[in-house]
Amino acid sequence: MTTPPDLQDQAQGIITRAKAIITDPGNTWPTIAAETDAPMQVFTKWVLPLAAIGPIASFIGGQVFGYVAFGFSYRPSLTMGITTLLVGYVGALISVWLIAFIANFLSPKFDGKDDFPAAFRLTAYSMSAAWIVGIVGLIPALSILGLAGLYSLFLFYKGATIMMAVPEDKAIVYTVLTVVVGIVANVVIGIVSASITAPVAFASLPGA
Repeated sequence: MTTPPDLQDQAQGIITRAKAIITDPGNTWPTIAAETDAPMQVFTKWVLPLAAIGPIASFIGGQVFGYVAFGFSYRPSLTMGITTLLVGYVGALISVWLIAFIANFLSPKFDGKDDFPAAFRLTAYSMSAAWIVGIVGLIPALSILGLAGLYSLFLFYKGATIMMAVPEDKAIVYTVLTVVVGIVANVVIGIVSASITAPVAFASLPGA
C-alpha cells in the first residue's frame, strides 16, 4: 500500500522545516515571520503530528521494554499505557496554546508587539526540538537524552526578536519569563493529568 502523494508532500515538508529550524534558526525564523498561516493551520499541519512523537514513542517503549528505577522494573498495562499516551498528548497540545498566549501577553511588556498568530508560530516551531527528541521514549533507558529538548529554549530565544519584535537586549529575559510561567502552567496540566492516570494505574496493579 503506497502513501498518497499529498501525505508524502506533507511529511517531506515537515522534515524539511524541522531540519531548517533546528540547524539554521537564524535564517529560518525570518521565513516563518513572513508567513501568514493562522494558528489553527499551524496547529493542524505542524503541532498535531510532531507533538504525538513523544507520547507514542513512550507508549511503545513502555510496552516493549518497561521501566527500571531504583532496582525495580515496571511494565504498564495496555490500558495504563493508552491512557498515559492520550493524556500526555492532549496535555502537550494544550501546552502549546497556553505558552503562545503567555508569549503574546508578555511581549508588549518587553516592548514587543501584540500578535497572537506570530506568538503561536514562535511557540509551535520553537518546540520542534523537544517534540522530536521525544523519540528517545522508544528506549526508556535513554530517557536522559530527552534533555536535548532544552534546545527549544534557544530556538524560542532566537525567534523572539524576529517574530515578536522584542528588542534583542530584552529577548533573554522575555524568553526566561515566558518559560517560567509556561512551566507553572504545565505543572497545573501535570497535576490534572496525574489525577486522570493515577486511578487507572492503581486499578491495573495486581490485586487491586
